[in-house]
Amino acid sequence: MALSNYEIMRNQMRDEFVKYDQEKMIRKFSLKSDEEYIYIDFVRHNYRIHRQNGLVEWSEDDFMSTTEADYNESMTIYDILCYSKDDCRLSGRFCPVNMLKGTVQSIGPGSSLFQRSADEFSGRLKELEYACSILGKPAQMSGDVVAVLYPFSFLPVTVQYWDADEEFPANLKFMFDENIQDFMHFETIFFMMGHMISRMKEIMKDYEIQDA
Repeated sequence: MALSNYEIMRNQMRDEFVKYDQEKMIRKFSLKSDEEYIYIDFVRHNYRIHRQNGLVEWSEDDFMSTTEADYNESMTIYDILCYSKDDCRLSGRFCPVNMLKGTVQSIGPGSSLFQRSADEFSGRLKELEYACSILGKPAQMSGDVVAVLYPFSFLPVTVQYWDADEEFPANLKFMFDENIQDFMHFETIFFMMGHMISRMKEIMKDYEIQDA
């Protein structure tokens, strides 16, 4: 079967990854490593990157079995390890993606970017709250479900969700540290969020099965 364009791009990044200073990225993010792999947690899954060929895999059983990471997962991990600034630091101030420093505010309110997911979460507050508890911790903000999520242990993202009612549609809002582009390219934020929303939906589905 022919590879998709996404798979081709992901595989090309493997060759780029091995050109970078791996000891530097290990020190920068205090990552575990051995002679063969570098390890990193991403949205509450354990990942490893092969130090010789750049292959990214994840596991739920301490790497007794593994699954190859898809495009969004791989590209996010490659970007944050290879292209983050040497002095990347969080500001502690959060804003919508369209309000980040240096961005052109032409993509409209950040919440509309996630409307499809917002609609899918409607009427499922208990499940969404559970997913947020797995991926982060509660936060003091307005909303029916609010939390600080950690796609990476060192990189927080806030989420606010308002369920639909008679007057307004459901609203899902993510906010990012003002300095997130010190950690990854602007485009990579959407790769990361695509995967994080997928993980939220997986956890919600698991909760529904357990609660049935």
